[in-house]
Amino acid sequence: MKDFRHYNLLSHNTFGIVAHCRRFVEFDTEEQLEELCHSLTDADHPIMVLGGGSNLLLTKDFDGTVIHSAIKGIEKTQDTTEHVLVRVGSGEVWDDFVARCVDEGWYGAENLSLIPGEVGASAVQNIGAYGAEVKDIIYKVEAMEIASGRKVEIANAECHYSYRQSLFKTEWKGRYIITHVTYRLSKSFTPRLDYGNILAELQSEGVLSPTPQQLRDVIIKIRREKLPDPEVEGNAGSFFMNPVVSREKYDELAAQYPNMPHYDVDADSVKIPAGWMIDQCGWKGRTVGRAGVHSRQALVLVNRGGATGSEVVSLCNDICNDVKQRFGIEIHPEVNII
Repeated sequence: MKDFRHYNLLSHNTFGIVAHCRRFVEFDTEEQLEELCHSLTDADHPIMVLGGGSNLLLTKDFDGTVIHSAIKGIEKTQDTTEHVLVRVGSGEVWDDFVARCVDEGWYGAENLSLIPGEVGASAVQNIGAYGAEVKDIIYKVEAMEIASGRKVEIANAECHYSYRQSLFKTEWKGRYIITHVTYRLSKSFTPRLDYGNILAELQSEGVLSPTPQQLRDVIIKIRREKLPDPEVEGNAGSFFMNPVVSREKYDELAAQYPNMPHYDVDADSVKIPAGWMIDQCGWKGRTVGRAGVHSRQALVLVNRGGATGSEVVSLCNDICNDVKQRFGIEIHPEVNII
C-alpha cells in the first residue's frame, strides 16, 4: 500500500492542475482497504476517493486524505447462452475493459469506448456516450463502507442511476469506496448507430453492417477528432451536462432555431446539446486568460497552459450566464469541482 504526505495530484487529474493533498493512499487489495478504513482517524478527514481524475477540477489544495484504488482483475463469474457476468477491479482503466469485452465477444459497452477514467468511477458517474449509459450494463457494485470497513454488495436498482447521477454522487458521497463492479454483457451483438454521427461515419467508410470492432474503431475515431488529448491540452472531457427541458420549452426554442439539434427523452421531455448552445453564444475556440473552450467541441473546457482551477471555474460561470441569458436554460457542470 502506498502512503504519501503532501502529495502532488498533478498526475492524478487530466485537467493538468497543480494541487496537493495532505495525504495520498493507494491500495490494491480489499484487505489493504479494510486495514486502511479501520486505521483512519479524525485527523485524516476530509476524505476524497479518486479514480483516474478525468472528471475532476481542482481549485485549491485538498486539506485531507485522497484514497485511490489500484485493484485490478477482469474475471468472468457467470456464463449463460445469452449473457455473461464479468467482475472487474475498480482500478482497471475503463477503456482497457471495453477493449477486452470486444475481444472476448461480450457486448454492450462498445459505444462507451475511449471514455477516460477507471472502472470504479464508471459506477459513480454513470458514464455515457453515443446513446449508451453504463447503468444499462452494471449488474452490481461491491464497495466498502469507510466508517466501518464493512463490505457491501449493491444491486443496480439500489444505486438509483439517472443521467450522469447515482447515489454515490449524492446521499452516499464519502460513504463508500468501490472495489469491484460486475457487468452483465450480451453474447449477441446489437449495434446502436442512431446517435451522433456514428452512422454517417460508418457510411463514409463503406460499412453498412459494422462488426463490434468496427463500431469501436469508429467511435474512437470520432472522439479523437472532437476531443483534445489531455496529454497535450489539459481537460476533463465534456465539462457540461446536456440539459433536459420540457416539451413546451423545446417548442418555444425550436420556433426561433428550426435547426436546433435535440433528442427526445420521452413525451414530455427533450434533451438539448449544451455544446450547441455554447457554440451559438460564440464561445467555441475562445480563450480567457489561461483557460479556454475547445475549438472543435464547445462542450469541452481546456487548460491552455498553467491555468488554475479558479480560472476554469470563472470561464464556466461566464458561459453558463450567457447560455441562460440567450436561451433561458441553466446548464450545469458534469465535472466534480473541488
